[in-house]
Formats: sequence, structure tokens, C-alpha cells
Amino acid sequence: MNGLKSLGPGLALTGVIAAVSYGLGLLFPLIGGSVFGIVIGILVNNLWRKPQNTWQGIRFCSKKVLQWAIILLGCRLSLSEVWKTGTETFAVMIVTLLFSFAAAYGFGRLLRIPPRMATLIGAGTGICGGSAIAAISPVIEAEEAEIAYSISTIFLFNIVAVLVFPALGHALGLSDAGFGLWAGTAVNDTSSVVAAGYAFSTAAGDYATIVKLTRTTMIVPIAILMAVVVGWNKKREAGTEGGSFSIKQVFPWFILWFLAASLLYTLGLFGEQLLQWIHLAAQFMIVVALTAVGLSADFRQMTATGVRPMILGLIVWVVVSVTGYAVGTLTGQM
Repeated sequence: MNGLKSLGPGLALTGVIAAVSYGLGLLFPLIGGSVFGIVIGILVNNLWRKPQNTWQGIRFCSKKVLQWAIILLGCRLSLSEVWKTGTETFAVMIVTLLFSFAAAYGFGRLLRIPPRMATLIGAGTGICGGSAIAAISPVIEAEEAEIAYSISTIFLFNIVAVLVFPALGHALGLSDAGFGLWAGTAVNDTSSVVAAGYAFSTAAGDYATIVKLTRTTMIVPIAILMAVVVGWNKKREAGTEGGSFSIKQVFPWFILWFLAASLLYTLGLFGEQLLQWIHLAAQFMIVVALTAVGLSADFRQMTATGVRPMILGLIVWVVVSVTGYAVGTLTGQM
């Protein structure tokens, strides 16, 4: 009961704005409810400032509601589709991930960005936005300020991606699968990938979601690798053991529920009428999640982080976007 009480104000604020945004999205389908949600959320928070007691509910919507929406999206995708898309796009994902860390390290040194912050920006851009930063930060022992700066930097380009990527995709003449691949590998956070994908088309959104979920699983091997490196460096430099590491803490468990939902669909356990309701519920929940993302955007905090981390975030994001497009084109997937 206490949990619901603490979440209530944020759920109510997010829900009202999301309902308005969803309605506007029906009136203006070329823009879509997700874009309206994120823009209205940004305006509300930066012009009037959201009440302090709404923060927990807003955070719940941006994280948990988004995960539930992705699980519902799995109810419309067969396991064969998921497997085919994941294997076809794996090479593109690995290349963009390598370029992300290389760009973060190289340009981070040029811009004199602290190594741990550069690593967080590279992980956030290459893997999964704030989730990757949250998973990697304790492994590399990042400071609170470095985490906040990195998340603010990644967050800014998530917003830009939702607004810009669909228009760029149409301008480049990308197919649904081509745009889904590009958005799934080049857009940072899961919420922004889903929003950008479905703003382009339903097929692109489905494809982008699978690509992104495949990419999100890279949190685990990257975190393990960094834990090994940090532990080895500690042992070499100070003769002490490195910190402990738990796969359970970093693994994105909602992906397993997505696969379970996909299995149920593959077995034909969902009727057509139920699938329509599931689709509508998932669409609205995505708008709710993106509205919460907009309500979390604090431009005052972003500008306070300084220019150099923002420049590094922009450079790494451009490198990943160009690399994803180039590799996709060379492999004939665009």
C-alpha cells in the first residue's frame, strides 16, 4: 500500500499526459503518440518543474512499464522471427559496439574526458543507454558525478533520436527492415529505439525491438570482461583482489519474459481478438514510458555537465550511426 502511495502521484501525472499524447497521436499519426509524449513531458518538466513526489512513479513508468510493453510486443512475434532477426543482425551489432568503445576511448583522450566517464559513454551509446551505464558503473567503480554526467549525455541524444531518426530513415529511402536494423543498432536507449521504430512503421518497430533486445544482452559479456580487467589491474597494481561480480545483477531478465511471450504466440495460444488488445495495450504503454522519459529530462542538469562530455557523446553517437548504416549497406541489409 505504501509502495502504491509513493508511486501514485507520478503514475497519475504520467498517465494523464500519456492519454493526451496517445489521442494526439491518433489525430496526427505521422508524428505519433510517443513523440507527443516525450515533447509534452519535456515541456512540463522544464517550464513548470514536476512535483518532487512524482519522481518515483515517473521512474517506474520509464523502466518497468517499458519492460512490460516489450514483453507484450513479444506476443506478436514468433520465435523463428526473433531468431532469424537476431542472427542476421548480430555482425552489425558487434561492429558498431567495437566502434563505439574505440571512439569513446580515442576521442575521450583528445577531449581529456576521464577514462571511466568515457567508458560509460561508450557503453551507454554502444549497448543500452542508461541500463548499460547503471550495470557497468559499479564494475569500473565510477563516481556518482561521472555516472550522472554520462546518463545526462546519453539521455540528450535519446531524445534527439526519437525526433530525428524516422525522418532520416524516410529521407534515405530505407525499408522497414533496414530502418529497424539502423534504429536498433544506432539509437541508445530501448525506449527510444521502440519509439523511433514504431514511428517509422509497425514492421520497422518489430524489427528494431528484436535488434535492440539482442544488443541489450551484450551488457552481460561486456560487464564480465570489464570486471576481469578491473580485477586484474587491481591485483597487479596493489596486490589485492578485485571486487565481486554478479551476472544476476546485470542480466536484463525481462528479455526472457519477451521470449516466453513469443513462445506462446508461436504455439498459437493467442486469438486474433486478444492480439488486437495486446497491440493496443503495448502501444499505450510505450507512450506512457516515453512520456516518463520526457518528464525526466532536465535541461538545467544537462547543461551543468559541461560541454566536453556532450561533444564526446555526440561524436560516439555519430560514429555508431554511420557505422551501423555503412555495415548494413555493405551487407545488403539496408
